[in-house]
Amino acid sequence: MKNIVLEDSTSIILDQIIQNVSEGVNVTDMNGNIIYANEKSATYANTTIQDMLGNHISNFYPKAVILKVLDSQEIYTNINVEHPDGRHYIVNALPLIIKEQFKGALAIFRDVTEIKIMNNKITNLQEKLNKKVSSNIFDKFIGSDNSLNNVVNKACKAIGSPGGPRHSIILGETGTGKTFLAKLMYEFAKSIGVVKSNAPFIEINCAQFTNPDIAAAEIFGATKGSFTGATNKSGFIEKANGGILFLDEAHALKDYQNLLLKVVEEQKVRKIGGKKDIPVNVIIIAASTQNLEAKLLPELYQRLAQYRLVLSSFDKRPYSEKEKIFLHFKDEYKKNAYEKYNIDLEIIFDPTAREKLLNQKYKRNVRHFKDTINLSIDNATPLINNFEDKKLSIIVKNKHIPEKINYSLSTVEDEGNSNKNNQKNIENFEIENENHQEVKELIKYYRDKGYGARKISKYLQKKGIDMKYYQVSYRLRKYDL
Repeated sequence: MKNIVLEDSTSIILDQIIQNVSEGVNVTDMNGNIIYANEKSATYANTTIQDMLGNHISNFYPKAVILKVLDSQEIYTNINVEHPDGRHYIVNALPLIIKEQFKGALAIFRDVTEIKIMNNKITNLQEKLNKKVSSNIFDKFIGSDNSLNNVVNKACKAIGSPGGPRHSIILGETGTGKTFLAKLMYEFAKSIGVVKSNAPFIEINCAQFTNPDIAAAEIFGATKGSFTGATNKSGFIEKANGGILFLDEAHALKDYQNLLLKVVEEQKVRKIGGKKDIPVNVIIIAASTQNLEAKLLPELYQRLAQYRLVLSSFDKRPYSEKEKIFLHFKDEYKKNAYEKYNIDLEIIFDPTAREKLLNQKYKRNVRHFKDTINLSIDNATPLINNFEDKKLSIIVKNKHIPEKINYSLSTVEDEGNSNKNNQKNIENFEIENENHQEVKELIKYYRDKGYGARKISKYLQKKGIDMKYYQVSYRLRKYDL
């Protein structure tokens, strides 16, 4: 075989070796003309060695790395090159130095097309699998394929990023689905193996505690004697080890933010009054109706808000999504009637009643919408003891829809804005009886302002609601506020 560089017997042996290696080999002079090539290179170029010799390298390899070597006289290693025919090569190229003089360039390369195709197939299959898994889980979240698509994608990233799961913050008005989204993220984490199938999901309403010592003990744990009445106990963070800790109403953390920051930064928790750190591995999802950036320590907010998931209010959702939510709650009512009392209930909404429901504003968002739908159906349906037949069709009309739909106990801060409307209509809100749903909302309103049971009781008294502080305290626990 002709070789214009190597001529002695040693070169013949080397030539035989090079001709039989699995990599392609090209050598050019300083002008880029091929002075040596092996069989594998000719095969890659779909030609013969004889046709290659003396011709410019670019005639066979237009993107040859050798051209860069000729230009810079530098070494290039593990360069990925795509040939015009779509094949991929990994190339190592270096200057050809003879007697300390630059004489050309040498390239050794191998075809990795099949490997790349296989890797792409695996990657695509994994992406399809992840997409299918996440789709199946988040399909329950109406709007995940529309107005909430970006939120769901970010939620999946927060849980499934290759670098490890991230902490996140869910922001939104009351009743927009913050808790529901957090639980779906937990299900997604289990489905893709980020946490074990039996991993805990611990939910804490940070605003339920009126005593900071009790709050800290419940969340971080306590040792006996650390404060009056304290006993040895594990906190919610310890119980959430290996799973997800959901901090609802996280704006109420206040006095124990530094303790939480230690958990976030060091993945360690120290009980109140304790002397040793306990390793924990938890994914934290914080949620709030308020602007957490203004409520939390900057360093804590930064660590928690690696992913910010902002849920739109019900009024801002597309009409098509409102319809889906409406049908979901109507079907849920029908299902409950059948499962609890074996009543086969056909529920028909008069078109004007349906449109009235769908076009009203709901200050407590989806939760308020659900309550209004349920109450409307209740008003059109007889009591269970008055059913003559277990199968009944009812029509919900305008007269069955509650008159007071668009009332406002409080509005929640928009993202990045201060909560300017919290007291809108609250002072003039009338309560008809203390067991009414609105009483619960009124107690929650004052609780969210940071008032304890005694102060809430005083405000209720001013509104003509005779509710003692211990009764308020009982309801705070009962309502899980």
